[in-house]
Amino acid sequence: MSFRCDWCYNPLHQLGHGTAPLTLEFDHWIGTLYRAGAKVRPEHFRRQALEGLRQWIPFDGALWGNGTLETLSFHTFDSINLPDGFADALEQTRHLNPILPRILQQLGRPVTMESVFPDAQFFDSELYRCTFAPFGIHRILSTGLTDERGGLYTLLSLYRRDADRPFTADEVALHERAVFHLVNAASHLVFTFLNRRQNDVPDSSAACVCDGLGLYHEVQAKFLDMAERHFPEAPRGRLPFALDALSGEDCTLNGLSVRVQRLGDLFVVRIWPCGPMDELTVREREVVESISRGLTFKETARRLGVAPSTVSNHLYRVYQKLGVHSRSALARLVHEQDGS
Repeated sequence: MSFRCDWCYNPLHQLGHGTAPLTLEFDHWIGTLYRAGAKVRPEHFRRQALEGLRQWIPFDGALWGNGTLETLSFHTFDSINLPDGFADALEQTRHLNPILPRILQQLGRPVTMESVFPDAQFFDSELYRCTFAPFGIHRILSTGLTDERGGLYTLLSLYRRDADRPFTADEVALHERAVFHLVNAASHLVFTFLNRRQNDVPDSSAACVCDGLGLYHEVQAKFLDMAERHFPEAPRGRLPFALDALSGEDCTLNGLSVRVQRLGDLFVVRIWPCGPMDELTVREREVVESISRGLTFKETARRLGVAPSTVSNHLYRVYQKLGVHSRSALARLVHEQDGS
């Protein structure tokens, strides 16, 4: 069987009417999700991935939301063919929705609305009248996943307008398998994308994506390991330090070097264990980089747009901070930290 790279490839014309069972073709589609970083930016991935899923499980609308376990409210979501206001209506009637407690009881396993709310009761309920009927939704299939350490949760729901077309057992099985890979591929894509844009941090670094309040949107396990080690009282689901306390330059906190960069409306926070070089200012590091590459004071001054005497003064302070007394000793220290 030939390998298919198009992640929105439609298998239904080959496999007949209805939804395919778990097949090698489906596995190939899953593989394309993890390789999507070569073609798709993180902000476009989820909608395109949902369109791909639609070829395996036909649906009229879909919602992929992320939020915090603390509040179970969305801080980001992507949707397909859902009108504005649907996500708000869903959250406002959360207390009426019996599907959410079941989702949290069986994380990673899909739940259909009819399995927790029989049709006769559901179609006569306040939940249906307020949340689903106004948008023409009659069939719901949802799966939830959580990251307990990161304090995150994900909800991925598919919707149909035809009440006479409930989701089948095969479709439920496909949904269960797909959601796990969709969520992990999305996270993998985010950090692969970020790593391509940042090659001047140590291999020991780790990153998270958060909002202005410090709430995690994506977080690496390695980031949580370091945060918990250096900030034992770190709260779940958010940064252990305030973003507004940080300047635009790299800084050190509790033995960690911290770098904060904007990513649209969000922030990328990178941390790594402090080394000797992390005690230097940005300008001092620029001087060290040039000198350790063999440039003279004049060449370094020309490169940085300062006077040679300024370079000399910076280097003197660097020697004091690092406890070295020669260029060769400085170069060795730089090499040791870069190789760590």
